[in-house]
Amino acid sequence: MIELPKRARPDTNADINIVPYIDVMLVLLVIFMMTTPIIEQGVEVDLPEAPATMVEYEDQQPTVITIDKDGNYYINSMMDPGIEDPGNTKMVSLNVIVNQVLARREIWPDMQVFVRGDVDAEYGKVLGVIAELEYKGIEKLGFMTQNPN
Repeated sequence: MIELPKRARPDTNADINIVPYIDVMLVLLVIFMMTTPIIEQGVEVDLPEAPATMVEYEDQQPTVITIDKDGNYYINSMMDPGIEDPGNTKMVSLNVIVNQVLARREIWPDMQVFVRGDVDAEYGKVLGVIAELEYKGIEKLGFMTQNPN
């Protein structure tokens, strides 16, 4: 029997080239590092000026209630499970703020609560938040101010 010559086939290289993927990941890392401080700012308010000291928190983020100059209420969603963007703030009603603070207090009894009111916000709106939280048993509230220095 006659044996036919075998055709030489080049070996195929089926490896994935990961160098372009590493480049894309580094670009995404830089983008996320630059946008994270912007996202954490939340709602823009002009805080009143007063001498203040920085508050340290280690275990969990504090709950921050913001009242803008139009009288809208916002609460940070840093501790809400299921929220994709942890730095996101959402506009809510006063009743929702009170319920969320009470729910968070059940999970984290030593949680810090701060009120961040715009300098042009109505005094009644800021006082309404404080009075409602104190009525529900949240007695330790902090105010966020702009340091004049």
